[in-house]
Amino acid sequence: MDHQPSTNNYQPSTNNYQPSTIDYQLSTIDYQKFFMTQKQIEQLLHKPETSHNRQRKWWEYFTFNTDHKVIGIQYLVTTFVFYCIGGVMADLVRTELRTPASDFVAPEIYNSLFTLHATIMIFLWIVPAGAGFANYLLPLMIGAEDMAFPKLNALAFWIVPPSGILLITSLALGDAPDAGWTSYPPLSLVTGQVGEAIWIASILLLGTSSILGSINFLVTLLKMRAPGIGFHQLPLFCWAMMATSALALISTPVLAGALILLSFDLIAGTAFFNPTGGGDPVVYQHMFWFYSHPAVYIMILPFFGVISEVIPTHSRKPIFGYKAIAYSSLAISFLGLIVWAHHMFTSGIPGWLRMFFMITTMIIAVPTGIKIFSWLATMWGGKIRLNSAMLFAMGFLGIFVIGGISGVMLAAVPFDIHVHDTYFVVAHLHYVLFGGSVLGIFAGYYHWFPKITGRLVNETLGRIHFALTIVGMNMTFLPMHQLGLMGMNRRIAMYDPKFAAINEFCTYGSYILAVSTLPFIINVIWSWIAGRKAGNNPWDSLTLEWMTTSPPAIENFETHPFLLIGPYEYGSERAKQVVALSHTDKPFTNSKSPAPQTGDDDESYPAIAAEAGERNLTPSSGHPSPY
Repeated sequence: MDHQPSTNNYQPSTNNYQPSTIDYQLSTIDYQKFFMTQKQIEQLLHKPETSHNRQRKWWEYFTFNTDHKVIGIQYLVTTFVFYCIGGVMADLVRTELRTPASDFVAPEIYNSLFTLHATIMIFLWIVPAGAGFANYLLPLMIGAEDMAFPKLNALAFWIVPPSGILLITSLALGDAPDAGWTSYPPLSLVTGQVGEAIWIASILLLGTSSILGSINFLVTLLKMRAPGIGFHQLPLFCWAMMATSALALISTPVLAGALILLSFDLIAGTAFFNPTGGGDPVVYQHMFWFYSHPAVYIMILPFFGVISEVIPTHSRKPIFGYKAIAYSSLAISFLGLIVWAHHMFTSGIPGWLRMFFMITTMIIAVPTGIKIFSWLATMWGGKIRLNSAMLFAMGFLGIFVIGGISGVMLAAVPFDIHVHDTYFVVAHLHYVLFGGSVLGIFAGYYHWFPKITGRLVNETLGRIHFALTIVGMNMTFLPMHQLGLMGMNRRIAMYDPKFAAINEFCTYGSYILAVSTLPFIINVIWSWIAGRKAGNNPWDSLTLEWMTTSPPAIENFETHPFLLIGPYEYGSERAKQVVALSHTDKPFTNSKSPAPQTGDDDESYPAIAAEAGERNLTPSSGHPSPY
C-alpha cells in the first residue's frame, strides 16, 4: 500500500461514466495516492449519456426481456394484480359468511371462490413475489451483471401469467375447481372434471416456473458472486433465497408427481388415489403435504430475508447474530422437509409417527425464534426511523409471532385433533402468511422502491396503508381463533347461527383490509410518476445494491464492484467514511469523512470483499483496480 504510482501523462478513462459511480470510486480511494486534476474531474462529471446508463423504455417491461431487473418488476407488478383478484374473491367469501344462511352466492360458487382464492394467493402472489424480489436484488447484491441463465429466467416469469389466466378463466367456463386448494381425492375426482384438470395444469406450470427460478437463484449465488465476496459477506436476503431455492427444488417435484397421478385418476380412470379401485387417498396427502408444508417456508423465508435487510438499515445498527440468522434459514429449510405429516394427525397414522412429527414441528420453532430475537436485539437501542418500510417490518414481527405461537399449539397432537379443520387453522394460516409474508412483501416494496424507481414514496400514505392493514388484519383473523375453539368448521357456506356475530365482525374487518390496499396503489403510481427524487442511496445503506445508481444502469455496475465494509456495519466510524452514493448526490464534497485507509487494518474487517492489495492502484496504468 506504500507504492506511489506515477501520475505522468495519466488520462482517466471516461468510458461508460456515471457521476455517482465515479463519486463512489473516488470517495473510497486514498487521495494521497491518487491524483486527478480538477479539469479531469469535470470532464468525467460531464460525460454524455452512453448505452451503459441508458434507462429502459416503458414498453420493454411488456416484452420477453432477459434483464433481471425488468423481470423482477414484471414479477412484482403481475403478482400484485393477482393479489387484488384473490383479495376480491376473499371478500366475496367473507360477504357470504356474514350471515349463517347461503344468501349471497350459491354453495357451488362459494366452493370455487375459496378454492381459487387460496390457490391464487399462494401460487400466484406470495411465491412468485418472493421470486420477483430475488430477481431484482440478487445480482445487485452480489455484484453480478445478471442472473446465471437470463433466458431461463425470462421463461420462468412468462409461464406465470398464462397459468393464472387459465386458472381464473375456469370461472367463466362454469366449471371452476371446487375441491379446495388441497384437492384431496376422492372429492376432487367426483367434482367438475374440467375445472379440476385446469387446476392441475395451472399448478404444474407454476411449479415448473418455481423450479426454473430456483435453479437460477442457486447457480447465480454460488457462481456469479464478485471476486472476493464469500458466503459470510453476503446479505442475509441471499442466504434466505439459498434456503428457499433448495427447499423448492427438493419438494416441488413431489407435488408434480402427485398431481400427474391425480390427473391420470381423473382423466384416464386409473386408481392411484381412488379408493373405489383400490387406491389410497392418504398416499396423495403424504405427497401433497411433502411439498405444501415446505411451501409455507418457501413463502416465508424470502421475507425473513427482507426483514433482515430492512431492520438494521432503519435501526442504524449492525445486525445482531449474522451467522445465527444465516444458518437458521438453512435449518428451517431442512426441518421444513420433515414436518409435513402434522397436517395428517387425524388421518389414522400410527401414534409413533404422530410423536415424531409433533417433535420435529416444535423443533422448527427454534431457528425461527433465533431470527425473532436477533431482529429484536438489532432494534434494541437503535436509532429507529419509523418510515413505512420499518413500520411494516415491525408489524411483521408482532403478527408473525402470534401465528408462530398458534403453530406450536397446533403441533401438539391432542390440541390439533380438537381444532383440526376448524377456523382456528384458518386463523393460524393467515397470521403466518398474511401477517408474515404479505407484511414482508410490503416492507420490501417500501424499502426498495427508491432503488427501483429513483423516487421516494409518500410516507403519509404509507403510514395510512400500514394502520389500515394492521387494523383490518386483526379484525378479520383474530376472532377466528375463537370460532375454531367453539367448533366452527372451515370450508362451509352455512353455519350455526351462534357463530353469526363473530363472523359479521370478521367480514367488516375484511372490508377494511380491502380498503387498505387503495392508499398503497395510489402511493406507488403517484410516487413512480411524480414522487420526490430519492438520490442513489436515500437510506445510507451499506449492501451492494445501493452502490450503484437508482434505478440501476442496464449493466448494474460500471466496473466490477468491491466491498470496503461489511453489509451491516452501521454506526461504525468506518461506515461513516465509506457510505457510497448517499442521498446528497454531491460528489467530492464530503470533506468531513476522509477516505478510509486501505492498510493492514483490513484484516480486522472480514466483510471486506477484496484484499487490500487487490485495490491498489496498478503501477502500469495508474487506474484503480476494479477488484
